[in-house]
Amino acid sequence: MSANDQAGILPDAQDVAERCAQAMWSSDHASQGLGMAIVAVGPGTATLTMRVRKDMLNGLGTCHGGFMFALADSAFAFACNTHNQFTVAQHCSITYHAPPGEGVLLTASAKEVHRSGRSGLYDIAVTGEDGTLYATFRGHSRTVPGTHLGDG
Repeated sequence: MSANDQAGILPDAQDVAERCAQAMWSSDHASQGLGMAIVAVGPGTATLTMRVRKDMLNGLGTCHGGFMFALADSAFAFACNTHNQFTVAQHCSITYHAPPGEGVLLTASAKEVHRSGRSGLYDIAVTGEDGTLYATFRGHSRTVPGTHLGDG
């Protein structure tokens, strides 16, 4: 029995999530351009990383909040698109807790809180390698016509 089977995730659902992420990643020039990487994806979940570069620093020498928002938003996007339905952000909010500096590897971990009909709710934590919580993000999603795999 695989770890996913033990966690109650059907192998097919995991496969769909991974294939949807691959389909999205292939044309996600924004996330790639910011140096993001997908660490893990599963039904309703996604974890992405991004290292804070010098060109991401604001006038105070810390990571501009827009870059942390972009990382959290990308994790949100990959998490809510794991069900083979085109899904977009309807509303997002972020709270900043601490300012990361240059070189910090940020990790955005997204999890589905609730999904019903065309609406979904996702929580994303942005943390550092040492466990520092830099930001929390909440995203409300909306499904729109279309599928990633052409079979849904």
